[in-house]
Amino acid sequence: MPTLPDIGKDNLNFNYQTWGSKDNSILLLHGLASNIHIWDLVAPKLSIQNQIIAIDQRGHGETDKPDIGYDFQTIAKDTISIIKRLNLSNPIIIGHSWGGNVAVEIAAHYPEYTKGICLVDGGLIEISRIPGNSLDKALINMAPPVWDGVYKNDIISRLNRRDWGEQDKTSKKANLTEIALSNFLISESGEVNSRLSRQNHMKIIEEIWKHKPSKLLKMIKCPTLILNARNQNSESSPYHEIRKSLISEALNTIPKVESIWLEDSIHDVPLQRPELVSDIIQIHINNKFF
Repeated sequence: MPTLPDIGKDNLNFNYQTWGSKDNSILLLHGLASNIHIWDLVAPKLSIQNQIIAIDQRGHGETDKPDIGYDFQTIAKDTISIIKRLNLSNPIIIGHSWGGNVAVEIAAHYPEYTKGICLVDGGLIEISRIPGNSLDKALINMAPPVWDGVYKNDIISRLNRRDWGEQDKTSKKANLTEIALSNFLISESGEVNSRLSRQNHMKIIEEIWKHKPSKLLKMIKCPTLILNARNQNSESSPYHEIRKSLISEALNTIPKVESIWLEDSIHDVPLQRPELVSDIIQIHINNKFF
């Protein structure tokens, strides 16, 4: 995959991938501890009518991994630098999970660089609203696993037991285990470690704690499409009502906004139901929503 060198004030090298070659540009942002491969099933479908670019964000995938710059302002500036370097003209920015919060940050502070944003089960993540939560609790509850002594075969066994929910045909045909393994560095002996270091992961959790999308909604003027995964387990989550409240605030604040619930869907819906995700986005592009 190609690399963009010397991006931003920290002169980082960013890994990226492109699909398609149409005029309409779409920039894809992955979530926390993920990488560009979360879009492996969505991007080819969207590329039929659009130019698609996915990036490994700072500290993730095959992009450089500095010990600094994991606040939303810096992450957003990274993205703007990439948009400029690739000469993208007002791309639609689609963010999954934490990547959705990055998209919100860009829409609020850099409106001239995006035609619109799409938030895929993310973007309105505000963990400080959870009753009784604190930064210390968040750092414990959201901490990544410790991978010491864990091997590739252990991860494969865990992934084989994972419940992917109701998958569509594209998802069923794909090697989701191989996609999930792309989040790890695997040594010659088979021992694994996360591509996103534990230290940097914890820094991002702290920045998520500080991030208040609800304070940014009034600054967002571009079209905003909110796609929320929902299933029986998610509805019983203590965060479900908070998420509904944030969606309601967005619907009442952003001038052009639409929210769609993706029923029977898990958080990693781009891998579980890529046909649904890509179809909804393409329909909104065709209908001039963005």
